[in-house]
Amino acid sequence: MPLRKLQFKPGVNKENTRYTTEGGWYDCDKVRFRQGTPEKIGGWQQISNERFQGVCRNLINWVTLIGYNLMGVGTNLKYYVELGGAYTDITPLRDVNILTNPFTVTTGSNVMTVNDPGSGVNVGDFVSFAGAVGLGGNITTFVLNQNFRVTSVNLLAGTYTVEFPAPLVANAFNSSPGGGTVTASYEIHTGEEYAVPLLGWGIGPWGTGGWGIGQPSESPIRLWSGNNYGEDLIFGYRGGPIFYWDASNGFGQRAYDMSTELLGSSIPTAQNIILVSDVSLFVLCFGVNPIGSADIDPMFIRWSDADNRLEWFPDVTNQAGGIRLSIGSEIIAAKQSRQEIVVWTDSAVYSLQYQGPPYVWAPILLADNTSIVGPNAVAFANNTLYWMGVDKFYKYDGRVSTLRCDLRQFIFNDINLVQGYQIFAATNEAFNEVWWFYCRAGELTPTVYVIYNYIEDIWYYGYMTRTAWSDSGLREYPVAAVDNRLVNHEYGVDDATTPTPVPINAYISSAETDIDDGHNFGFIYRVLPDVTFRGSTSQNPQATLTLIPMQNAGSGFNNPQSVAGSSSAGVVRTATIPIEQFTGQVYTRVRGRQIILKFESNALGTTWQLGSPRIDIRPDGRR
Repeated sequence: MPLRKLQFKPGVNKENTRYTTEGGWYDCDKVRFRQGTPEKIGGWQQISNERFQGVCRNLINWVTLIGYNLMGVGTNLKYYVELGGAYTDITPLRDVNILTNPFTVTTGSNVMTVNDPGSGVNVGDFVSFAGAVGLGGNITTFVLNQNFRVTSVNLLAGTYTVEFPAPLVANAFNSSPGGGTVTASYEIHTGEEYAVPLLGWGIGPWGTGGWGIGQPSESPIRLWSGNNYGEDLIFGYRGGPIFYWDASNGFGQRAYDMSTELLGSSIPTAQNIILVSDVSLFVLCFGVNPIGSADIDPMFIRWSDADNRLEWFPDVTNQAGGIRLSIGSEIIAAKQSRQEIVVWTDSAVYSLQYQGPPYVWAPILLADNTSIVGPNAVAFANNTLYWMGVDKFYKYDGRVSTLRCDLRQFIFNDINLVQGYQIFAATNEAFNEVWWFYCRAGELTPTVYVIYNYIEDIWYYGYMTRTAWSDSGLREYPVAAVDNRLVNHEYGVDDATTPTPVPINAYISSAETDIDDGHNFGFIYRVLPDVTFRGSTSQNPQATLTLIPMQNAGSGFNNPQSVAGSSSAGVVRTATIPIEQFTGQVYTRVRGRQIILKFESNALGTTWQLGSPRIDIRPDGRR
């Protein structure tokens, strides 16, 4: 028989059985498609050895007037500004108290008790001390005047504790209260790392569940939103005030609550989402306290005067104002698009368009009976908005429509929607991709990504832990957050999250494909791989081609990485073939009615693009 070329449809499709998807790809990890053929994705490298505290869930990239390329990094514990791999803590302060001899220590312990009945701290909050006098021994002035995290709180005694990295060593110092006159600066309360399900009586609507059985709910995670305002930064966390950081004041200044800048003003004191418009620099808040109220109305929108972040009271002399949306119970997300701001409630999509005075901003209903899984689950690319709902994907390109998805069952049958607010969308426009990172069922951290290639209209997926992403175009590479650090993506070919790079395990496997006619056995004795290792940094890049023959199609084989456990009617005998950059042909001995092809690499300095391998087949009867 002549050589048979193996050509598979681009993209990964798991909507049907492995045999029904014949002629396509069924499984992959760390792989993308370029003009229809699969290739290993690019590597990543940490930006610096410095680390930030907490889990980052928001990245804002902008450039100042003097050319500083800054990245706002919002975590559940703090807020930083990153420049050149260095992180400056600009977390706003909640309160500043002057204390007298507030410190008490015990020799041999690393715990220090602080006496401040008016601190208002919670466990996990941060406090900075200044002006403290050393207590003797190894408790010097430098050791005391640092930033500490609160480890316990005693409300009755009016005290809390902080910990030092090492035990406190006595050296003839007085262990009674000391420290002199100390300035204690308390940062805003820290937030949750992930949504915590709550159970108990009183949780959930009245009448749901049995007596004494509460319905699951969740405490909100710390989510930040905001934009640059010229060269400065306006930002805030969900449910909190609006903060402002003035870049011209330098990196030694913290951000501050903007409502304290102009006392007696109508600046919002609580909001869920902050956005700065492309039109005339309006600051808009979605889910915000109306004028005269301190409580958030989750369906209310307010905006400042044009190019005036401090004027929020509507008047005939300005363009400040507000409006309440009608369909839904809460505004979930908002995103700047072409000449409009698109707003998602929990059941509808609106277009907010600038009209000029007197209405200024007017909402137009685009669609109802829709959903969005979280505030960060939407991305704008190719003049189109793409977002993840609670059970499907959508797009808006002038009209709202459902996005065809070849991985819908795979995703939504194994997703933790309790952690829906952790889900975030990202763009990788160099490769025409929109990514979504989400938590699998039972997991508390996003470990799975799914990609939609909007030019080729295909889907693929993989496994990677990330918590935030920025593809602003202001930096050479996309930036992502992982493990208390930032990494540049599409950088190199290896995983350099740490100073010691490790290989990226990348693979793709096909659906079950008939070797001959699907009725007779075929004997494969020669394979001509078609692969390029262009871009590899290793002198000897290598990968593995595995042929997995089947006796009968659809026999329950589901995971080409694990032959063990397959039914006797499934896998017959696999052939694993090492492929190097000059491999022209290899000989093998496998027979079956169907075959699964898997291509994989797990070596340093290796990247590849797979073309159309060919196989030599001999008819081998029916049994």
